[in-house]
Amino acid sequence: MENLIFEKSVKGRFSRYVQDPGIALDRADKLISSQYLRKDLPLPSLGELDVVRHYTRLSSLNYGVDTNFYPLGSCTMKYNPKINEQTAALPGFISSHPLQDESDLQGCLALIYDLEKMLAEITGMPYFTFQPCAGAQGEFTGMMIVRAWHEHKKQPRSKVIVPDSSHGTNPASAAMCGYKVEMVESNSRGLVDIDKLAEKIDRDTAAVMLTNPNTLGLFETGIMDLAELAHKKGALLYYDGANFNALLGKTHPGKMGFDVLHLNLHKTFSTPHGGGGPGSGAVGVSKKLRSFLPVPVIEKKGKKYRLKTDLRHSIGKVHAFYGNFSVLVKTYAYLLRLGREGLSRASENAVLNARYLEKMLQDVLIPASNEPCMHETVFSALNFKQQGLHALDIAKRLIDYGIHPPTMYFPLIVKEALMIEPTETESKETLDRFVSVMKKIKQEAELDPELLKTAPHNTELKRLDEVKAARFPDLRWKKTGE
Repeated sequence: MENLIFEKSVKGRFSRYVQDPGIALDRADKLISSQYLRKDLPLPSLGELDVVRHYTRLSSLNYGVDTNFYPLGSCTMKYNPKINEQTAALPGFISSHPLQDESDLQGCLALIYDLEKMLAEITGMPYFTFQPCAGAQGEFTGMMIVRAWHEHKKQPRSKVIVPDSSHGTNPASAAMCGYKVEMVESNSRGLVDIDKLAEKIDRDTAAVMLTNPNTLGLFETGIMDLAELAHKKGALLYYDGANFNALLGKTHPGKMGFDVLHLNLHKTFSTPHGGGGPGSGAVGVSKKLRSFLPVPVIEKKGKKYRLKTDLRHSIGKVHAFYGNFSVLVKTYAYLLRLGREGLSRASENAVLNARYLEKMLQDVLIPASNEPCMHETVFSALNFKQQGLHALDIAKRLIDYGIHPPTMYFPLIVKEALMIEPTETESKETLDRFVSVMKKIKQEAELDPELLKTAPHNTELKRLDEVKAARFPDLRWKKTGE
């Protein structure tokens, strides 16, 4: 096990990265000088080589899509081309500052303006804001627009309807905007029950929030009926774009009747996802909602681009400046590189890979639905129950084989759920190895259940008490021997 960097500290050892500038420091500079910090904070004392080796070893313990298969369902943890990272790091982009004059930022503004037009064509939503820096923040922004729309019409409403299979951020975002959340059940096919929705929706419904394909990986075939029901009651239809990877170039939320959506650019359009960011929860709206977008938005006058801040009903700002610009550059590069045909092919491959796993694993786990899946497939591990095993045990054992566990226990409507999303970037060889490992784990479960119950065995840390870690975290550093 790698020791803490504090445990490697040797008194008197240090690295001098910056030489004494030979000029007088004012009081503020003295307070933040390395000498002051060394005296008053318990920072470790190490040489440069010690530091480099320590963090290099730690980095080798990290798991990511660059190292192995990452089939995390409902989160689209796909490989993203490194050329997009290089594009975002070009001097003209990385050296720009949002406080520069508009005349100095014409290239950046042009990129944002063009990206909006591209996403408008892809989604059917003509106007976008790129301020939100996460999918959840984008969702919250979208629901604030919904609320502002109804209040502007002097018809405030008090409730929002979400499916029982919705992402947890759906009810959370609605509740944060002051709405009461009502759940509508899924039918036996795993789709929204239109009849039960009709019973719940009324003139007090502000919006119906929906993910399509839904969290079972199924396309909502009744979407047009659902949209008609919502609009007849004056409600808006909100699209959770977390699963948009399945629809690229095939159809779009605009055709389905949605009024507002958020996209996880960092999932669908090329930014390495995970580790807390960076992200972009771009929000798209129909024409009638454009004046409610956060400001500024980008507009073009002649050949010049400018920041427009005078939208009549704007909800204001939801983030400093204009969000995570580097994510927008990567998205832009990704779209230009793939083009229309490439996006469509990406969607086809994502669905093909998921359906392949759906077929190959049906004798290992219990399919959650008899409907053909789209980009992700959901199984139940209830058939492992006779050995006293759970979905968690399968997930932990996968770690020993160098495979990141799929999503566990979601959606909540499936008992012992395992949700798998292979994405379009994985090869058949990778999928076949995953299937082979899953079959081997099933054999292990029948011959030696304890092997799964005590997994993982090949990691730096073995199975942790996750409940205790979540409820009683101990973040205090203790010296060795204390």
